[in-house]
Amino acid sequence: MSQLSSYPNVFNTCLVLLRRDGFSLVYDKVNDEWTSEKNGFSFRADNPIELLGLATIYGKLQPKEQKEYWWQINEPNILAELDPE
Repeated sequence: MSQLSSYPNVFNTCLVLLRRDGFSLVYDKVNDEWTSEKNGFSFRADNPIELLGLATIYGKLQPKEQKEYWWQINEPNILAELDPE
């Protein structure tokens, strides 16, 4: 059975999902950088999988305004639970 993993053959699916959700998309080939934008919020990533992840944070938190670190959720600290070092 196939397992979904972070691989370039997933890139187009991520871009389709972003576009369906109303995000604009740009690829800067010179800097190898992907960007998307929606409602004045901008997201930049190294690949479309990361870009979809950032956009998903935006979609789940639904910030009303740009403010510093609007994306942070500090508790519970699951990162420390999984990697205590």
